[in-house]
Amino acid sequence: MIRKISIGLFCVFFFVTLTACKLGVSHEPAPETVKNASTGFSNKALTIAVFEGAYGKSYWEEVVKRFEADYPGVRVNIIANPKIMDVIKPMNIAGNPPDFLYAPFTESTNMVRSMIGSRSFMDLTGLFDSPALGQDVPLKGIMMDGILDYARPYGDGKVYMAPNYVTTEGLWYNKALFKEKGWSPPRTWDEFWALGEAASTEGIALFTYPGVYPGYIGSMLWSSIASESGVAGVEAIMNYEKGSFGTPEVKRVLELFEKMADSGALMPGTVALNHTQAQSEFLKNKALFIPNGSWLEGEMKDISRAEGFEFGFLLTPTFEPDDPQFARISFEAMFIPEKAKNKELAMEFIKYQYRDDIIRLNAEKSTGVIAVRSGAELAKDSLPASVYDSATVFERGVQPFLFEWRVTPPTPFSINDEVFNPINTVMKGDMSVDQWIDHVEKTFARLRDLLDKVK
Repeated sequence: MIRKISIGLFCVFFFVTLTACKLGVSHEPAPETVKNASTGFSNKALTIAVFEGAYGKSYWEEVVKRFEADYPGVRVNIIANPKIMDVIKPMNIAGNPPDFLYAPFTESTNMVRSMIGSRSFMDLTGLFDSPALGQDVPLKGIMMDGILDYARPYGDGKVYMAPNYVTTEGLWYNKALFKEKGWSPPRTWDEFWALGEAASTEGIALFTYPGVYPGYIGSMLWSSIASESGVAGVEAIMNYEKGSFGTPEVKRVLELFEKMADSGALMPGTVALNHTQAQSEFLKNKALFIPNGSWLEGEMKDISRAEGFEFGFLLTPTFEPDDPQFARISFEAMFIPEKAKNKELAMEFIKYQYRDDIIRLNAEKSTGVIAVRSGAELAKDSLPASVYDSATVFERGVQPFLFEWRVTPPTPFSINDEVFNPINTVMKGDMSVDQWIDHVEKTFARLRDLLDKVK
């Protein structure tokens, strides 16, 4: 069972971290090479499986070359695929999983969450207690403050996942278009709707999202709820508390989506589009806003777009101009399967990911920010301006938080699907907000019953 985590405490830690980065505070730089690194591993063959998603695979191909060069005699076999969990499923069933796995919690098969629920990953507490490569501090000492709290899924104080890419989520827009039209990014929902009216006269929709993958709405939904109900309201939802999805504050946020449908603000055809299709239409100025994470610009770097398009990051609007603003942050993770044959070398490979020069390499290849204290600053030279801006909004009083569902035993359904799939039905006018709330509350009840049985 996951313990309830104080999001507020994490916010303080995160703000202090970013402030320290701004002032130039960071851990001691790791050596650029470790050509004489210990190669006394009993097994020098390492198999890694990596998700080929928004951050691509070029980084993993390059870091494997660096690792093999720095650890003579070691050979790394890399398996990279956009559906990596489907690829390695037969290996897992046969009891021969890869030695190292990188995959997001949100991958489509839900297998990562299932493996967490079945305790199929190795305890990494000792790894984070051991020295970071090239430094006289434990590995946990260079991590972003508070991030490892979210890597302890069972409430036993032990770490089972190694945080990797950390992202900021919100709304994205075309800065160049706004400059051309003389529009200002909206701070409140009233300003948001007013922009929709102005855009409609230009033949531009207000909003789109990946209808095939409506979970992208989480990039704005949870921050909106946090602004309206506070972090306590978000925590209650994360823990499936009775009535948590039907409070007046939550309902007020959910009604925003109903208004989008009723007012014609949604880009036509949205519910049938996958993420790349919706994002491509957004790049052509077919819609003003799209919910997404800071990986968006890197993911779409080779896609055609409106002339002069300039990515801009926008915090989710609030109902009142002085309401607090929140931004959801999330991280992807690295794991070592419990049944891996080469755990020793896999742990060394994880440590390698947190060296300063490797973090810079990662940014060069992926435009990603790694979850260490100085991650954004180390990556700055390789980051698009929008990504750096999104990573530093917390210096301006914005409150960050992580939204992670309470871990349950394996279920025959996905909690994300149960929460987000109804959005398309609401957008088509075939489901009311009250029906959406009722559906989710029934799902929460099923999860509470399941958790009660394993107490």
